[in-house]
Amino acid sequence: MEIEIRTIAEEEYDSYFGMLETSFGGHARPEDIERERRVVEIGRCLGAFDGPELVGGASAASFLMTVPGAEIRAAGVTGVGVKPTHRRRGVNSALMRRQLDDVRAAGEPVAVLFASEGGIYGRFGYGMGSFMCSMDLERERSAFVRGSEPGGRVRLLERAAALEAFLPVYDRTRRERPGMIRLDATWFEYRFAEEGHHEPEPRRYFYAAHEGAEGIDGYAVYHVKSEWPDSTPRNELQVEEAVALTPGAYADVWRYLLDVDLLGRVTGWNRPMDEPLLHLLAEPRRLRLTLRDGLWVRLVDVPKALEGRRYAAEGRVVLEVRDGFCPWNEGRYELEGGPDGATCRSTRAEPDLACTAAELGATYLGGVSFRQLQRVGRVEEVRAGALARADAIFTWDPAPWCSFMF
Repeated sequence: MEIEIRTIAEEEYDSYFGMLETSFGGHARPEDIERERRVVEIGRCLGAFDGPELVGGASAASFLMTVPGAEIRAAGVTGVGVKPTHRRRGVNSALMRRQLDDVRAAGEPVAVLFASEGGIYGRFGYGMGSFMCSMDLERERSAFVRGSEPGGRVRLLERAAALEAFLPVYDRTRRERPGMIRLDATWFEYRFAEEGHHEPEPRRYFYAAHEGAEGIDGYAVYHVKSEWPDSTPRNELQVEEAVALTPGAYADVWRYLLDVDLLGRVTGWNRPMDEPLLHLLAEPRRLRLTLRDGLWVRLVDVPKALEGRRYAAEGRVVLEVRDGFCPWNEGRYELEGGPDGATCRSTRAEPDLACTAAELGATYLGGVSFRQLQRVGRVEEVRAGALARADAIFTWDPAPWCSFMF
């Protein structure tokens, strides 16, 4: 079977998006296509063609991503799918091959994605670089450890005013956490679009702003699912996003969410693995925090990526990297880094650690240690003491997380 991989034309986008929806078991609606057109980069949409038939696709967005102590250009890989008629024929591998070649040519040192299935992307050199948690809290078991005195006030805003007011708060918070994506006004509006959720009606959000002494310093975006079993209110409040600039504002935002009337449960599907709410609750077990994979990270240019972040401590480590899918990364690299910057260059020195590009991607944002991967045979400690030294350099606080699933 001859499959051609090429960039789609503008007039092919509707068919392209329809094919991707088919690959995920859905049907494209006009409102879905309209929503995606607001942010899509046609020049980064790759189609797989079996003759005239479009049978697969993969696209990317041009992002700036927070990394430890800095930010770096990253290709946000999304919309990867193959028609059911053409699965298991190498179409996805061909798309990944072309896409990573294009990412390298564009000078982006890193590619990142959220995986529909965790087993797909490791073979292309992606490593599980961050985690996300779901939560499901019974409202009546949501008391805080200590009595909470509000340090400001919360008020509800209309959508347009809320998005304008919330974006600066988001931007300040995302600078502190590796894995977060810088969003402009268009992407922020897309992030909280109320249509295009494969539901019969638009999902109407509430927008709650927390105001402190210096203005809006936190916010929550949420949806309420109406549930009245036996005529008794047991609504579910679904948290889309909750962020704040200070610990006090964070507590106030969550206290507001947990005290909304007529609730039975408060849920969230994408929270950080170091969720502070866990330490606010008198009964933390009741949060039912469940861990799963989050952002997958692929280093496309190893030295440029490693130089692009900062490190928790001064140190030096020689890494031997194996990379069968992007062979230009193969080799040994001497990394010298610290809080103020880093250098990374090819070397013939004996290695301290040996791993593949996938393991390096997993450790890149500072949330997964080399020792964790060594314990399951995925990293080799060549020189005694290298694991402890590398982990002291690479670790970062806070834990990596991306609140925006693209």
